[in-house]
Amino acid sequence: MAGPLAGVRILDCTTVVLGPWAAQQLGDLGADVIKIEPPEGDTTRQLGPARHPGMAAFYLGCNRSKRSIVLDLKQEAGRKALFKLAETADVLMHNYRPEPARRLGVEYEAFEKINPRLVYLATYGYRAAGPMGPKAAYDDIIQAGSGLAALQSVVAGQPRFLPTIVADKTSSNGVVSALLAALFARERTGQGQAVEVPMFETLVSFVMVEHLYGESFRPALETAGYKRVLNKERRPYPSKDGHFALLPYTDGHWKEFCGLIGREDLAKDPRFTSLANRLKNVEY
Repeated sequence: MAGPLAGVRILDCTTVVLGPWAAQQLGDLGADVIKIEPPEGDTTRQLGPARHPGMAAFYLGCNRSKRSIVLDLKQEAGRKALFKLAETADVLMHNYRPEPARRLGVEYEAFEKINPRLVYLATYGYRAAGPMGPKAAYDDIIQAGSGLAALQSVVAGQPRFLPTIVADKTSSNGVVSALLAALFARERTGQGQAVEVPMFETLVSFVMVEHLYGESFRPALETAGYKRVLNKERRPYPSKDGHFALLPYTDGHWKEFCGLIGREDLAKDPRFTSLANRLKNVEY
């Protein structure tokens, strides 16, 4: 059975994780994804164990559901081939920073002339028009800059990176959402558009959902940081046969939990009788 994106052709000029994992998800949904690599190949081809040269585990995790070709976009012949492919494509994705994209001649205006229906998506470290726009960035840099690494100080005693490439993968999901929305808009208007998904701004938005907290207001009603999540006791709890996760979140959960542990008195304690009160007294 064909996927919901059957008939959509995507030119994937991205490398590493952010773009390739997004393009893979779109390929899994049925899109015809053509991965366009430089002569040296995507760097992830060399990361991790491999049965065959250039087919390392990291690369395989981000590049299924694709066809692949090599184009050297630093050469005129390579650029001509890309523009020829773009004439009939629905989407072009790349993660060149703004200045390298201009030097290569692969900015949006060049593609808009040959295919005004094309959705052109650029994804990189920082918003192109911002002060950090020209700078390169990778997952660790964005985890640090967004404040995510600093949040680990609460439990680790010092800033630490999450043991997963959360900035890349969170931004990948943003790319998928943005592309689907742009394709939907094109169905209504007949026009493509340029779309930008920067890692830094995407991850800051991700972190601030709960951690902007009291700073959501002006003047601030409280400090930033969601207190329940930043509690040092928020962790899996040890038992005789491993660890278990426990979260008596709603008032009903709390009453049931207090009964199970034989502490009905806590269910009646005014510090804990409501979700709001339990949050205020989360350190007890």
